[in-house]
Amino acid sequence: MRHTLPHAPQFYVTAPQPCPYLHGRAERKLFTALQGDNAGDLNNALSRQGFRRSQNVLYRPSCESCVACMSARIRVADFQPSRTQRRIRARNAPLRRLATSAWATEEQFELFRRYLDSRHADGGMADMDIFEFAAMIEETPVKTRVIEYRCSDDAMPDLAKGDDHLAGVCLTDVLDDGLSLVYSFYDPLLRPASIGTYIILDHIEIARAANLPYVYLGYWVPGSRKMDYKARFGALEIYKGGVWQDIGSPEAHSNEAHPLSVDPIVEQVARIALPQSDR
Repeated sequence: MRHTLPHAPQFYVTAPQPCPYLHGRAERKLFTALQGDNAGDLNNALSRQGFRRSQNVLYRPSCESCVACMSARIRVADFQPSRTQRRIRARNAPLRRLATSAWATEEQFELFRRYLDSRHADGGMADMDIFEFAAMIEETPVKTRVIEYRCSDDAMPDLAKGDDHLAGVCLTDVLDDGLSLVYSFYDPLLRPASIGTYIILDHIEIARAANLPYVYLGYWVPGSRKMDYKARFGALEIYKGGVWQDIGSPEAHSNEAHPLSVDPIVEQVARIALPQSDR
């Protein structure tokens, strides 16, 4: 189904599908194409309204009877790592960061496959081949970087394999107000070192050095064990009820919503603030 506003991007809604986060629920997404000279401005504007990017599409959950998925971001200036996060940062200090252009490599794909087979063998990406992987990395009209994390036998002898071991990768969008972690994956052998958490901690430092106020983490879903780790970060905000607010106590956010409390799609689209265009 298509929804549109005059002189504005067209918005569509997907058919309901089984929710990957909450058993017995159905998910539905509101989405629009990300293309043209205005793509960067649109990505910035909609990211501030709870949308996420996947290749050349921007989407936001728009389920018929649930509002559990909430976009989450960290306020960089207010963030202070916990004791556990400081230990994780120290444990992964030997990792070397390498920022590259959005270009896929076979080495990245091999790591991606090992990660999926170990962590998400039954997920929606389980059957992704190297061409689809390359599209995920490279098909973007906005400013994007691939952040690689590498280590050596000498630095991490219990975990590394070789002198230049690719330990983790994060596909990162550079927004006008922050960094958006589009997708990250890592060597399953490094899971005990909590490299996934380290990648987020390192992005906070990248944003701090660049004077960017936020790090966008994607969606947080109360009640989903897959998403619990995001609530462990301090200075976390969630996009709820059309505004960004401090998460407060994670237990206070219910994942229930009566169907009548979910606004119709047309009203949701009408409230989307679009970037100003001079054309």
